[in-house]
Amino acid sequence: MHHEPRGHYRWVVLAVGTLAVFGALGLARFGYTVVLPAMQTGLGMGNTEAGFLASLNLAGYLALAAGGGALASRFGPRIVIAAGLCLAGGGMLLTGLASGFTEAALWRCITGMGSGAANVSVMGMWATWFGAKRRGFASGIAVTGSSLALIIAGPLAPQIISRYGADGWRVCWFVFGLTTLALALLCLGVIRNRKPEPEVDLAIAYAGMPQKQEKLSWSLVYRSGPVWRLGLVYVAFGFSYMIYMTFFVKRLVAEGGYTRGEAGALFMTMGWVSLLCGLVWGTVSDIIGRKWTLVIVYLIHTAAFGIFALWPTVPGFTLSAILFGLSAWSIPAIMAAACGDVLGPRLAPAALGFITLFFGMGQAAGPGVAGWIADAAGSFAPAYLLASGVALVGAVGAALLKATHHSGHP
Repeated sequence: MHHEPRGHYRWVVLAVGTLAVFGALGLARFGYTVVLPAMQTGLGMGNTEAGFLASLNLAGYLALAAGGGALASRFGPRIVIAAGLCLAGGGMLLTGLASGFTEAALWRCITGMGSGAANVSVMGMWATWFGAKRRGFASGIAVTGSSLALIIAGPLAPQIISRYGADGWRVCWFVFGLTTLALALLCLGVIRNRKPEPEVDLAIAYAGMPQKQEKLSWSLVYRSGPVWRLGLVYVAFGFSYMIYMTFFVKRLVAEGGYTRGEAGALFMTMGWVSLLCGLVWGTVSDIIGRKWTLVIVYLIHTAAFGIFALWPTVPGFTLSAILFGLSAWSIPAIMAAACGDVLGPRLAPAALGFITLFFGMGQAAGPGVAGWIADAAGSFAPAYLLASGVALVGAVGAALLKATHHSGHP
């Protein structure tokens, strides 16, 4: 009876954690997609510079995602999540005030740093609030924060831009930034630092430092061939999906004949379709195994990105958005489960932290390369073909993974 409120309270924390992901990833990262065409016009940026801004944001994310888990294990998730959201929200407000490319680049990088600290701390928190059987479910719910941002920002940004004209993109960043600052206060008020269950070590949970007596085990992470192979396969997702997401609205508006509102509506549709993808594919991977689920998802991405490049009409773009939405955030969920299969639950978060570095490098490289290709070619089609090809390499790499024993069967 005594611990019942705490049992209920974890669902409150899960709801607030999902909103934290909405701010840290959804608005701070994917908000850029819907604001980009107007922001490019306002700051006189080419596609190379636009891609570079996205890459700097992701480099900032990578810098603090690596340290955010360690900070959370030291100071507790509550303060790190709130501070990360404050940094991201402040970065977005300052992005709205940027007078040129250099300023915007600095503020996008700082926004990314806040995103990294907040998001990693949220996702690591479920190990202390949920037992092993419900952790995947909690993570699957939390990643829908990104989908919510597509659903809300997709239609909202074009309305703001059409209302405020040349400064509309700035107003968008102010709205995103203030919303994220409000979420920081909500997290500070609601999230509690829980003592971990006896079987959970906080430092392990945050992929920070291992326990002293686990030094040998820690070396298992970066000496493990299967973990390195997972990491290399993960690069393909980071590189290809960030190209797709970053320039999604830009391609529709600049080359697809869409109005901003129509492009935002398709972005929103992709958000609705993606709401349950983490849960769905995580469950599929429990049944047929991680390896073949990864192959299937990578092949879906190959098709989605290829169709976006080669079929530039309303049916083509719509099919592409639906295909991607059906599988959008599933690869990170499967990778988290695969790390548990390879190294067991104690070292799974440490392994996930390690392979996330590979993913982050792919993410940071993708948009810059794609923007440069688009400027050189005069079209985004070759950049999307590159994304499709890299996703196909991911499928082949996944097919070459050794099948792991997964927990789907007793």
